[in-house]
Amino acid sequence: MSHDLPVIGVALTVPELATYRDWVLEKHRDVELQSFHTAEVLNGDWAPMAAEAKRLLDGYRGRLGIHGPFWGFTIDSMDPDVRTVVQKRMTQGLDVCEAVGATQMVIHSPFTTWDYNNLDMLEGAREQLFTNAHLTLDGIVSRAQSQGVTLVMENIEDIDPLDRKRLCESFDSQALKLSIDTGHAQYAHGSTGAPPVDYFVRLAGEMLDHIHLQDADGHADRHWGIGEGNILWTSVFRAIGELPVKPRLLLELSDKAHIPSSMAYLAQRGLGQ
Repeated sequence: MSHDLPVIGVALTVPELATYRDWVLEKHRDVELQSFHTAEVLNGDWAPMAAEAKRLLDGYRGRLGIHGPFWGFTIDSMDPDVRTVVQKRMTQGLDVCEAVGATQMVIHSPFTTWDYNNLDMLEGAREQLFTNAHLTLDGIVSRAQSQGVTLVMENIEDIDPLDRKRLCESFDSQALKLSIDTGHAQYAHGSTGAPPVDYFVRLAGEMLDHIHLQDADGHADRHWGIGEGNILWTSVFRAIGELPVKPRLLLELSDKAHIPSSMAYLAQRGLGQ
């Protein structure tokens, strides 16, 4: 029955939220605000934009999140001065969460293609990556937990889905879980030898709290509408349906005009509503 299908949410900027507000409120779809991740915004006066988001979401009963900062840094930097900047950005992101009432913030995985081939060759390299990530994020994870926000770590170049899971598990906190971007996983599968997208879902298991839904061709980070690339969506949603948890499922499309066609594709195949 259609009412049993997962309700699909969406990642939008605040101006885009104004356009899609009625569709969001129709089913109180999960929303991820993507207006608060750049240094320019976070260092500026973002309060009016946060107030506008709250106005647009008046009466909203869905789950709200934001995409946290990520440009220009990695969470496993060895440089203590860089770590200080990363902590500042993450703190600013949590300030935004507090202002808009968000309960989730997306952060980026530190694992690179180079890491996959080299971390286990260089003695202590994997342990050092974990140490650096903790030096950066321990205080941020603690604040997120006290604030009722879950940080979700999104795959970027990740080849082994378990790398990110083990890193998150090492924090031993319910405030740090996993995110999957389907297009990033498809890129890694097609270009760097990673497993298919449904493997990323299954291996994340109970720690999976968030999914960016976008289609791709295995060559680049396309953010195409669902059905435009070559992701095997039936296998992906089958894996999602077998999870012991219900992650937020959010369309993250470069062209928001493809939201209706993406939803039609999922609905016609009995995958989502």
